[in-house]
Amino acid sequence: MFHSYAIRDMEKTLAAKILDSHIVVGDLQDEIGIKIDQTLTQDATGTMAYLQFEAMGLPGVQTQLSVSYIDHNTTQIGFENADDHRYLQGVARKYGIYLSRAGNGICHQVHLERFGVPGMTLIGSDSHTPTAGAIGMLAIGAGGLDVALALAGKPFFLRYPLVLKVNLIGRFSRWVSAKDVILKVLDTITTKGNSGYVLEYGGDGVKTLSVPERATIANMGAETGALTSLFPCDEETRFFLRSQGRESAWRELVADSGAVYDKEITIDLSLLEPMVAKPHSPDNTATIKSIAGLMVNQVCIGSCTNSSYKDLAMVAKIMEGRSVHPNVDFIIAPGSRQVLLNIENDGYLALLLRSGARIMENACGFCIGNGCSPPSRGVSLRTSNRNFLGRSGTKDAEVFLVSPETAAVAALCGCVCDPREAGIVYPAIEVPSRFIVDDSMVIPPLADPSTVIVRGPNIGEPPHNDPLPADIVGVVTLKVGDKITTDHIMPAGDKMKYRSNIIKYAEFVFQGVDPTFFQRAYKNKQENEHNIVIAGLSYGQGSSREHAAICPMFLGVKAVIAKSFERIHAANLINFGIIPFTFADHADYERIEQGDSLRIACIRVAMATGDENFILKNETRGTQIMLQGFFSQRQRNAIIAGGIANVL
Repeated sequence: MFHSYAIRDMEKTLAAKILDSHIVVGDLQDEIGIKIDQTLTQDATGTMAYLQFEAMGLPGVQTQLSVSYIDHNTTQIGFENADDHRYLQGVARKYGIYLSRAGNGICHQVHLERFGVPGMTLIGSDSHTPTAGAIGMLAIGAGGLDVALALAGKPFFLRYPLVLKVNLIGRFSRWVSAKDVILKVLDTITTKGNSGYVLEYGGDGVKTLSVPERATIANMGAETGALTSLFPCDEETRFFLRSQGRESAWRELVADSGAVYDKEITIDLSLLEPMVAKPHSPDNTATIKSIAGLMVNQVCIGSCTNSSYKDLAMVAKIMEGRSVHPNVDFIIAPGSRQVLLNIENDGYLALLLRSGARIMENACGFCIGNGCSPPSRGVSLRTSNRNFLGRSGTKDAEVFLVSPETAAVAALCGCVCDPREAGIVYPAIEVPSRFIVDDSMVIPPLADPSTVIVRGPNIGEPPHNDPLPADIVGVVTLKVGDKITTDHIMPAGDKMKYRSNIIKYAEFVFQGVDPTFFQRAYKNKQENEHNIVIAGLSYGQGSSREHAAICPMFLGVKAVIAKSFERIHAANLINFGIIPFTFADHADYERIEQGDSLRIACIRVAMATGDENFILKNETRGTQIMLQGFFSQRQRNAIIAGGIANVL
């Protein structure tokens, strides 16, 4: 039985209020299982999630609402993506899932507009699912298998989180916006060490932020590694839901006045200035003034972070009567079809077109390297949420993350410029009290069991893993450093079309880090030798893509030993039977090299008996190293079985 958080503290944080009302099983000393009200998937992760759900043999989904979005692989070069989309449409029809078709928009923007409900729980097979925290949802990114389990009515398991309160005070000066808030948060708490926290926003400054501004902050909270971000549901939330014709979904949700937080930081909005995240990490932050004068080749405005009506209207007004600098490629990607319809209706689209902007599809596009890659050694200013090395599709490009205001001014000047010093009158934007709403590109759920699901030749069954062996005996197939992202492990861009075909996609594991990894790992697997990966801090940053666990599992990776892991990726590794060990002493990282032969003896017994300390023998160097692994009983059972699928 679980022990309610309310027993410990009658005055609750907002996170505790939502969590406690959804706990269905668990123990605060181990982990809790919460009921999931809604799920979302996107097409790059959805196919595998639904293949896993189909294997459970249920007649339909068991959630209150589930939505399948097609927003990632919309550049359909070759048959693979189109086949995936046809499969997703069939699954949605058969099992009772809403389908948001290609062109309707990015999942997080559309979900906020049309489906999100304050106080409910949402998990999505995309790391930026916490965007819905802008309206008071407890929204969590997860791997596709965890989403498939939620579709089947199973709880989502997590350790009861700590809560970090971000006090916002004051109000913005001109040319400062929500992007600068989250960049300041990243400047303060970085991308490391936050995996056990919820970021809960409060203070008088919150009242000055619209829901789309809150969404920008909640979205990029994922870059801190936190579980999720959460804003109160207040009058601003009511205004937003009313503008969508969904005011009935509103209810006031705020933290108790006496709630106690585990940590607190304060940000004075009036003291902020335009900021930037320099290559190649969202926490490599600085003031925009510090890099003023840097020549720019490309400006991209959009993604699930900054593609709302106000974002694009602001950019349009900045560009009004002006032209893009001749050396700049200026790209706009609206977050949803609704945003596009409304900026067209209010004249802003015409202003963008007259300025020389290129209007791209309402999709993820450039953010995931799916088109619009910068030139060689090019400088690209983007309003998206990540600037990892090579993510843009051009490995030697320099990608900087900025606000829409800063990006638009750079598009005019041809270089980075503090927008406060550009001589442009700050535009006043009035957001409509009622948006044009057109849901014609959303196919409602039918739950038609007679539906025949069509699977193209690129769609394969999820691979199965063997149970945990008595001993792990293998070789260090790869040693990497800090901040290895899931983009490093499994590339996006043009390789994403293989995500439904694990056998093919596995050929690209660690391609951008070491192109020979696949050959070594595959050879070891054929020779019945286990593959082991050694890593530094924050292994598995970034996307929720479970393929960064599935494909290594397929290649025979049995363990990853790192200084620390990011939450979603560690959970994905366990889900597919790979053990995420940490070094008891970080200095021991230096005592292992690529190619060393390693042995972890009696691992199956140790996992079954609840050990948290494990001995690794480096047989090449004749040394012993202490490893740690803090796993719940549920996770131990999964590891022993070779993954959650084998448990089921």
